[in-house]
Amino acid sequence: MKKKFHIILVLAMISMAQLSSGQAKLEFDGQLSLYGNYNPDSDLDVLLGGRYLPELNLKLPLKNSKAFDFQAAANIYGAYITHPFDSSWSDGNIKAYRAWGRYTTEQFELRVGLQKIDFGTAMLLRPLQWFDEIDPRDPLKFTNGVYGVLARYYFLNNANIWIWGLYGNENPRGFELMPSQEKIPEFGGRFQYPIPRGEIALSYHHRVAEFTSQASVITDEEIPENRLGLDGKWDVVVGLWFEAAYIQKTKDVGLLTHQTYTTLGTDYTFDLGNGLNVVVEHLVGALDEEAFEFSYVTNSTAAILSYPLTMYDNISIINSYSWDMKAYSFFLNYEHQFKNFTGYIMAYYNPDVQQITIENNFENTFTGPGIRLMVVYNH
Repeated sequence: MKKKFHIILVLAMISMAQLSSGQAKLEFDGQLSLYGNYNPDSDLDVLLGGRYLPELNLKLPLKNSKAFDFQAAANIYGAYITHPFDSSWSDGNIKAYRAWGRYTTEQFELRVGLQKIDFGTAMLLRPLQWFDEIDPRDPLKFTNGVYGVLARYYFLNNANIWIWGLYGNENPRGFELMPSQEKIPEFGGRFQYPIPRGEIALSYHHRVAEFTSQASVITDEEIPENRLGLDGKWDVVVGLWFEAAYIQKTKDVGLLTHQTYTTLGTDYTFDLGNGLNVVVEHLVGALDEEAFEFSYVTNSTAAILSYPLTMYDNISIINSYSWDMKAYSFFLNYEHQFKNFTGYIMAYYNPDVQQITIENNFENTFTGPGIRLMVVYNH
């Protein structure tokens, strides 16, 4: 069904471009990234890979500030990992990356299809990372999308309301400990409201999780789950924000029945040289059999230091520490903007325990020290 939807979307884009008498704007863009990674602690210590994201965009303007937009993008990737002259492994595939159509007016938008949905105020430790897989260490912010319908209405005072429905998504996202039942719809919404020097938002989501062996105390295959999120942000000399989520499963799955996550964060740009920006976040998480019992609590801290060396050079460092596992991770990224492409030099150290930041399938899948070189070309 997903393949048919992708084909229909592309055919609709081409047909509308031909029938629009020259009013439609059709563009073809893309991003090519090539990288190499060396991780001496891994049995297969050398990784070579690449990814190409071709993207077709169509915009069809209508009367009275209304418009139709379409986007179709593919994820073409391959990787070869080896211990030279000994053993190796390779992987590659072509997948849909984005496939959506959108109708917009001055205050309303309706988007249908495979799309990116993200919100929240936290940058590193994100309790509201409900629908994306963005790893803050990934300079390309790669994330797979979700299939669904998203409607947003923007009030004149900058308040806005979101309503969504998802279907056909099964892979775990963010802090999810169980995958979703692919054939049972998910739904939810969000309301953002401006307040003095900032904004605050309330979010809700409902899904049915799928039984896994992690929840051995139950025998059901379907576990309804409700999520409630609250986040806010203020600009008061320094940036201040919080992001909190409470996740409740309606059946007893032991410590996974109730999850609570709260992040507090701040940032400030110091007047040093070209300006040193520092971001610090702290996350408190809890797993409980009873709501807000705080029987199993974890604490994690993460920070970003970012400094522009020149107009074309930037260096950033991301540190994180799990106070419970006493696990420290380090990530340094230097990037230079050339005339037609961007070069990256990355060095990292990852502990041999689960990371507290979300990992996507692109970056930092190795433990121990390592170095990665990457070149990115956009057209």
